Amino acid sequence: MLAIGVPALLLAGAYIGQYGFGLYPCEMCWWQRYPHFAAVILGIMGTFVAPRRLWIAFAALAIMASGVIGGFHAGVEYGWWQGPTACSNLTAGAADPLQAIMTAPLVRCDQVAWSLFGISLAGWNFIVSLLSGLAIFSLLMRKENA
Repeated sequence: MLAIGVPALLLAGAYIGQYGFGLYPCEMCWWQRYPHFAAVILGIMGTFVAPRRLWIAFAALAIMASGVIGGFHAGVEYGWWQGPTACSNLTAGAADPLQAIMTAPLVRCDQVAWSLFGISLAGWNFIVSLLSGLAIFSLLMRKENA
């Protein structure tokens, strides 16, 4: 359940922040979402397809991959290291590419859009994803030894 629930909740939170509160994602925010999408799919596969434990382990790895990306992104936000030079978000689906560029919200990866207790969203993704991935592996190991 963790392998499906954690990435699904983190993705839901990201989309609520984006569409409900105008916290548009930067390029590295998107990078963090992709492994969570994969984790949800792998977690669902672990529910229905054998070998179940293998798919769940892959889901845990995907969750932790998103956490590692989130940790890198948080480091960029806090100025600990440099991020990618091209880090902006353009509005997709516009009929006129020039208009899309001109009206796109520019979202920088090195600025914290929102934080809680001094920890950015990328930082929270790092914490929650790594701890969740470790918990999933711990539960997998415990079931194997039981």
